[in-house]
Amino acid sequence: MQEPPSREKNPDHKAHRSLFERLTALISPEPENRAELLEILHDAHAHGLIDEDALSMIEGVFQVSDLSARDIMVPRAQMDTIDISQPIEEWLPLVLRSGHSRFPVIDGDRDRVAGILLAKDLLRYFADQAFDVRGMLRPAVFIPESKRLNVLLRDFRANRNHIAIVVDEYGGVSGLLTIEDVLEQIVGDIEDEYDFDEEQDNILPARPGNYGARWRVKAHAPISQFNDTLGLTFSDAEVDTVGGLVATHLGRVPDKGEIFDMDNVRFEVLRADGRKVQVLLVDKLPPGLAGSEKR
Repeated sequence: MQEPPSREKNPDHKAHRSLFERLTALISPEPENRAELLEILHDAHAHGLIDEDALSMIEGVFQVSDLSARDIMVPRAQMDTIDISQPIEEWLPLVLRSGHSRFPVIDGDRDRVAGILLAKDLLRYFADQAFDVRGMLRPAVFIPESKRLNVLLRDFRANRNHIAIVVDEYGGVSGLLTIEDVLEQIVGDIEDEYDFDEEQDNILPARPGNYGARWRVKAHAPISQFNDTLGLTFSDAEVDTVGGLVATHLGRVPDKGEIFDMDNVRFEVLRADGRKVQVLLVDKLPPGLAGSEKR
């Protein structure tokens, strides 16, 4: 039986394919930059070709390439550390209470990081085996504040590492980052049985910005707490949370990476998906600056 001509040997097919490709290029040109690509993806979402979760994750991938370690690190003051210069009875309750799987180990000073202790290694202590904390430490990985998250994620995967210590230009410890922190920028919050929505964690100080102090604010933080912490007077008559306040002001759910002003306060959306905003970075602006430099 004679085989049908292949596409490569069929000149009519090749001609039609070339004509189709030329017409497609005229009607739907390829995106020339990231903004055009995101616009195409939003159109695809509007037409039901991709769902909200997929769109949010794609946007998260783009944002990860723009963010650095200093943008999402756990600040130095908020780090749960083990001081190896103290007896184990002094810091063991912290390990049991926090539920973390890995702990930075310091030697009397937060700038003297001796290594990383895995919580599972403490099982030897409870089993009455010979227990030497220093001998169980894993090497700590140090990264600069300026390290891009996409590069850090690649390093995490390549080295099978889960935690990094962030240092400033002088070698002092600025904070820490985990692989979960980076992944959450793409897929949203990853909650486990040890994640608690404690009120004291709703609003945390972040690295000072161009206008002084700034705060990392969870969207579910009550407006009353937000006002008390930052000395503001936003009304909670219509909505109860900061996320609700933001959505009401804009009339929509803001996009990840969006920056906008309300009164004398600047908000930057660190995490959001198609349904809700999750985490914001907040600056109090000097008088007269509100409404400028937005995007």
